[in-house]
Amino acid sequence: MNTLAKILVFILISQTLTHAQELNGQEITVVIENLNSNKGQVYISLYNTESSFLDNGYKSTISNIHNKSCTIKFEDIPNGTYAISFFHDENENKKMDTNFLGIPSEDYGCSNNARGFMGPPKWEDAKFEINNTSLTQTITL
Repeated sequence: MNTLAKILVFILISQTLTHAQELNGQEITVVIENLNSNKGQVYISLYNTESSFLDNGYKSTISNIHNKSCTIKFEDIPNGTYAISFFHDENENKKMDTNFLGIPSEDYGCSNNARGFMGPPKWEDAKFEINNTSLTQTITL
């Protein structure tokens, strides 16, 4: 009887923890539209602090391109403030190419379609909130 009680308690705790984990994080879907071509890949990063923005992503991934667009999902994202950036590595050299002035020569973008003026986009323009709800960020070039 003691063993049966332990098994029932274990099952109950396992189910509770599984349900709690499902409610713990949200999903961010990123849709990037109107890329220059289907060549290469898209490097996408999710940032969770202003100090790491455009430098060190909280989560990052690489996506293939279909019909000049791509869609990826970041899963298990806790509530908070985030921003997204991407670049289209069209020539597959694993970096964002720039011209002699340092201006990107490959497609790039940020969440909220933020654009920089005489420099990269600002955290304030690209940030968005996650609060117990999954969301989709569509970035259109």
